[in-house]
Amino acid sequence: MEKSRKYSLERLYQTSWRVSIWNPSVIACFLLFILLPSTVHCVELTFELLDNSKDCFFENVEKGTQSTFEFQVVYGGQYDVDVHVEAPNKQIIYKEIKKQYDTFTWVPDQSGVFGFCFSNEFSTFSHKLVYFDLQVGEERPLPGVGEHVTAMTQLESSAQQVHESLNQIGDYQTHHRMREAQGRKRAEDLNERVFWWSGIETLAVLTITIAQVMILKNFFHERKPSEMRHTNPLYASATKY
Repeated sequence: MEKSRKYSLERLYQTSWRVSIWNPSVIACFLLFILLPSTVHCVELTFELLDNSKDCFFENVEKGTQSTFEFQVVYGGQYDVDVHVEAPNKQIIYKEIKKQYDTFTWVPDQSGVFGFCFSNEFSTFSHKLVYFDLQVGEERPLPGVGEHVTAMTQLESSAQQVHESLNQIGDYQTHHRMREAQGRKRAEDLNERVFWWSGIETLAVLTITIAQVMILKNFFHERKPSEMRHTNPLYASATKY
């Protein structure tokens, strides 16, 4: 039976247990949200997508605001998921089938609530851990940097470069953290398979060893004449005559 859940990203902004608050990208987005509340909105979320289920998240995007949607399957199954982005008029503007990761950038031609849906309906038993990042609006320069007409001073240029470098470092850290989590999960799965396979092989070796010992012991077992009379037909025919 299909299981579907819907979330509003505006409510998830204040849900600390669903969002990685201490992630550098989230901290940078939070500072930008305070300084430029009407220009930039961003959210970073990692959630578990159950088997045979579909989860949708919604965000209000204004017309003409450049937005970027990025997702990646951290672990689970074949590391794939169905994704689509739905416009306010129910038109599908982005759709991918069994995709592991991707980035989608668009400029909406209408204002309204956009839906971002992840589907795992094709999987009957594999859960997925999915990470996605949504940035709405372009980042404006630092306060005071772009307010004058003259050229920026060396201090302002250095501050702008440091700001841009910190944003890039935050993005790199996020991607490396996702890769590290994905590699760790694969290593744990491989370790579990090796453990159980080694246990099965050990049990098989012990069983074969015990069987061989019992067979060899039976070969060298000294039998009594009464036992040979009933088991050996040559002995029985010789005693008859």
